[in-house]
Amino acid sequence: MTRNKNITILGSTGSIGQSALEVVRHLEGFNVLAISGRSNLAKLVEQAIEFKPRYLVAADERMAEDFTFPDLGETEILVGEGQLDFIASLEEVDIVLAAIVGVAGLPSAWAAVESGKTVALANKEALVVAGHLMTDSASRSGATILPVDSEHSAVFQALKAGSPDEVNRIVLTASGGPFRDWDANLMESVTVEQALAHPTWDMGQKITIDSATMMNKSLEVIEAKWLFGMPASKIEVVIHPQSIVHSLVEFVDGSTVAQMSPPDMMLPIQYAFTYPDRVAGPCPKLDLGQAMSLDFYPPDTTKFPALELGFEVAKFGGSTGAVLNAVNEEAVAAFLNHKIKFTDISTVCRNILDQHNFEPFPTMPQLIAADQWARQEISKWMNA
Repeated sequence: MTRNKNITILGSTGSIGQSALEVVRHLEGFNVLAISGRSNLAKLVEQAIEFKPRYLVAADERMAEDFTFPDLGETEILVGEGQLDFIASLEEVDIVLAAIVGVAGLPSAWAAVESGKTVALANKEALVVAGHLMTDSASRSGATILPVDSEHSAVFQALKAGSPDEVNRIVLTASGGPFRDWDANLMESVTVEQALAHPTWDMGQKITIDSATMMNKSLEVIEAKWLFGMPASKIEVVIHPQSIVHSLVEFVDGSTVAQMSPPDMMLPIQYAFTYPDRVAGPCPKLDLGQAMSLDFYPPDTTKFPALELGFEVAKFGGSTGAVLNAVNEEAVAAFLNHKIKFTDISTVCRNILDQHNFEPFPTMPQLIAADQWARQEISKWMNA
């Protein structure tokens, strides 16, 4: 690199954001230009003191009003959701890490793409909800969307082994979550504490519950369609409990290429930051001197019905992604607040997805309207 690359980190206080800053600590040539957070403002201030960004954005105005910010020197403190779009589209920014969880991260990811940035995308919901708009916008603006999900980063790397017309299928691996070995008849008794006890990854609550239902993998199937231009018929999912093989690509000649590494998000983050180069960094290495086994088996869609929803949405597209994502976000929040059962999450997603008025080529306002409608419908469902 001939100069430092400026990075905006949207969602710097979350698990992905914190891992990204750990990567920056170990790499030369990167400057954190802007950071953002919502509720953990104390952590956001700590990060600003260490990295001295030009901008700090506190996205939640109410939280910011109740928080006393110290003097941060040359770091300018900005407040409000609209400021996220501002720091995502700054002229000086080279890379935007979109790591805000849920559909809340869509507007700022959209702003980054429209501004022609390199977008390191950890917010899968942006493509789940608005994949056709995001990819069309990237084509017009010259933006590059690089995957940060470990599975999609693995596919992205494995695809380098051949040309697109040589790909037979891509296979996304899933840990199976904490209930991969449970009997299906026990799933209704799942508690919040059990669902949050992920056996492999350390993630936020929303993503951890999504992993437990396998909705996370469902959303990744949809994301893979847009990232790699693959139809749902060429995407598969396998359970891989060790989380060492992060995904695979099978080529038409029968060769299958896999990307392997210990389960740590720093590697896909670093690869997105340094692409197309590879450099030494803080990521742990795979110790092949130790005996290990790598297991693969098909998912049980009877026990995890959420997975079928992802393939359905990937097939039909349109407004289905916005509806599925909105209902799932509300259902996960309700489960975490002990208002519905674990198995209700997939049930209500199926119910409302089947009810909605399908729009094959929705505009952004139509997607927002579909999102709002879906949230109203699950509220009615819970209060019925």
